[in-house]
Amino acid sequence: MTEPSRSLSKAAEQVRQFNHASRSASKNWEFPSHSYSALGSLAHLVRLLPQALEQAVRPVMHTYEHGRVLIDNGGDADQAVRDLTQALNSALVHAETLALVVDRMHAATSPMGLDTTGLPEFAEDGDV
Repeated sequence: MTEPSRSLSKAAEQVRQFNHASRSASKNWEFPSHSYSALGSLAHLVRLLPQALEQAVRPVMHTYEHGRVLIDNGGDADQAVRDLTQALNSALVHAETLALVVDRMHAATSPMGLDTTGLPEFAEDGDV
């Protein structure tokens, strides 16, 4: 079984590969349909973030509930967990907002296409 954090590391690597591959136009990355497809995948990914965020803090919460969280330099575990919980709640709100905005971007690209008028590579037989 894969360690959960390893799965997230692989996902981050895939996003990094997308960032690298999409930096410049190519035959596979130049038309509105390419953006539509990418934004659909990103929308799906972003909608998964809230659950991933909540589950990412479960080990801390489990350890805290058993009174076993130790903070470096004698820090206050209660305060650290309160800070973590507040940050998580903020992240969940922002993730939901991001999901809505990326969904809007995806929907906005849905009707977009390429005007092939006058482009020889798209000419039908008999067209000039």
